[in-house]
Amino acid sequence: MSLLDKIDRPQDLHRLSTLELQQVADEVRFLIIDTIGEIGGHFGANLGACELAVALHSLLDSPRDKVLWDVGHQAYPHKILTGRRDQLETIRKYGGLAPFLSMPESEHDIMGAGHASTAISYAVGLKEAMRRGAGPDGKVVAVIGDGALTGGVAFEALHNAGGLGVPIVIVVNDNGMSIAPNVGALSRYFNRIRLNPRLHKAREEFEEGLTRLPVGIGHKLERLGPIWKEAFKAYWAPGLFFEELDLAYVGVVDGHDVGALREAIGEALAADRPVVVHVKTVKGKGFAPAEDGGLEGMEQWHAAKPASIIAGAPAPKQAVAAAAAPAPPQYTSVFGAALLEECRRDERICAITAAMNTGTGLDILQKALPERYYDVGIAEQHAVLFAAGLSLQGMKPVVAVYSTFLQRAFDQIVHDVCLQQLDVVFAMDRAGLVGDDGPTHHGAFDISYLRSLPNMVLMAPRDEAMLIHMLRTAVLRDGPVALRYPRGVGVGMELPVVVKPLEVGRGEQLRAGERVALLGYGYGVAVALGAADLLERHGLEVTVADARFAKPLDAELVRSLAADHELVVTVEENVLAGGFGAAVLEALADADLMGDTRVLRVGLPDRYVTHGTPALLREEVGLTPEALAERVLARVSGPALASR
Repeated sequence: MSLLDKIDRPQDLHRLSTLELQQVADEVRFLIIDTIGEIGGHFGANLGACELAVALHSLLDSPRDKVLWDVGHQAYPHKILTGRRDQLETIRKYGGLAPFLSMPESEHDIMGAGHASTAISYAVGLKEAMRRGAGPDGKVVAVIGDGALTGGVAFEALHNAGGLGVPIVIVVNDNGMSIAPNVGALSRYFNRIRLNPRLHKAREEFEEGLTRLPVGIGHKLERLGPIWKEAFKAYWAPGLFFEELDLAYVGVVDGHDVGALREAIGEALAADRPVVVHVKTVKGKGFAPAEDGGLEGMEQWHAAKPASIIAGAPAPKQAVAAAAAPAPPQYTSVFGAALLEECRRDERICAITAAMNTGTGLDILQKALPERYYDVGIAEQHAVLFAAGLSLQGMKPVVAVYSTFLQRAFDQIVHDVCLQQLDVVFAMDRAGLVGDDGPTHHGAFDISYLRSLPNMVLMAPRDEAMLIHMLRTAVLRDGPVALRYPRGVGVGMELPVVVKPLEVGRGEQLRAGERVALLGYGYGVAVALGAADLLERHGLEVTVADARFAKPLDAELVRSLAADHELVVTVEENVLAGGFGAAVLEALADADLMGDTRVLRVGLPDRYVTHGTPALLREEVGLTPEALAERVLARVSGPALASR
């Protein structure tokens, strides 16, 4: 039996020697490679955190002591060591382990996660509450990556931690990566520290050598006092950034040496003040294609696809049958290619990402026109403000971002873009249900949180061809525009050769029918069309329309549908509260046009939807053609249907 098989709770690590703990870390790594390589999931960051998870839980008494894993995509080792080892093969599957941390799942998951840069703030709050006598006392450790440390809220938390002097430990897990290679001045700062391990010893030797200079020169330098010392530290001290915030600094520690980690973290836990422990790890440690593939390899293996690894090595690529029809392109790649063409057409257009170049399709622009591409790190608030500054000077910035991450910049959208009517386009990928990443990543709220903003235009394409037309519409529009589109492949429409801007606020009727009108928005149009085909088999010919715009809403189209049909059904992949359907109801009510027309709103429920494949989740929430057809038939009755 392996040592790992005997670890059912973190306290089982306390009796093991350092050598045995190192073996447990190796076994955790092998389990992740074998399991995640088969089922898919977050990969590289987890392989880099195996020794760190073992070292922390060997020193702490979880859950009385708190370990906070920022983001949580590197917390698989933590899950394995806290009683979920035998469930790892269910991770990210419907009904299985959550893809990130989940408080309902385990008492050892101290906070839910999924968005970066939050762990230090949680830690400061937890420890301050303990100091005030709320709940049992314990040690608090926040683990944050150098990529997540680029988020502005992390710096706010560091400032607060130093100001309060709360005795927490902040472990900076430094691997030079987030999903893609890190960018910016902070990344260069960490590189200087990481690549110069002799800095600490050199500083000590230099300081001692100065005091031994002849004719009392060294002692005179010493008497120059704190100004000289600060200047000296600024040149030599790699942790000065943290020390100036009243945070003690320890580093750089080998993150794959359990003994070194235990020694450094143990000393930090014993200190009665906030301490930063700077740990150097390798993203993808133990898996050669990631570990030896440089930054490109680490980025490629940030996550593993199902069946991508066999016997610890990448699975051979399967030959595609010659007769197989090519799959439609991904919305992300269609957007990326279309944006490149827009940049070539108009030199004012540029694009901004918050550390998600490949995920948003901006890697296409990055390679072709790098001077028109900006990566600001995990800093969505700054991304929007940066775009506002570019717009003020006459450029046309496109902020490409996942819907779920744009939530983090809401204040900047309200006050700095919409209030000033600036020309900023928000291209929101992953709108709607995204699947295995679960509730922290579903783009379920953007229609609701953007629709209330003055000067904002909201649009959503029904297919990949319409996405190209809408992008042209957005960049030609004066003022803020938000364009949402789903994750995954398109519906198979031929991409346009000639791109035509749309009339803003004008929808389109796609099928004519009687009694029932299905009014879709974005992905909802495909659901409506599928339901119309099913209803036709029941003898019910329904009207189908594509709203195209949630704001400004096509009031004329809505009025005509309400006047000519007894039931209007709105279909959207967004929460119903404040969503597209709510906009239709408001328009009809405000114009006193409800009359005898009934409105049925179909969308996402008023709860957080779990993780699982999009198909399963849409079936669960009733956002499928079959479910929609059933609801319509339940609302409509009459001889025409009864006789069939």
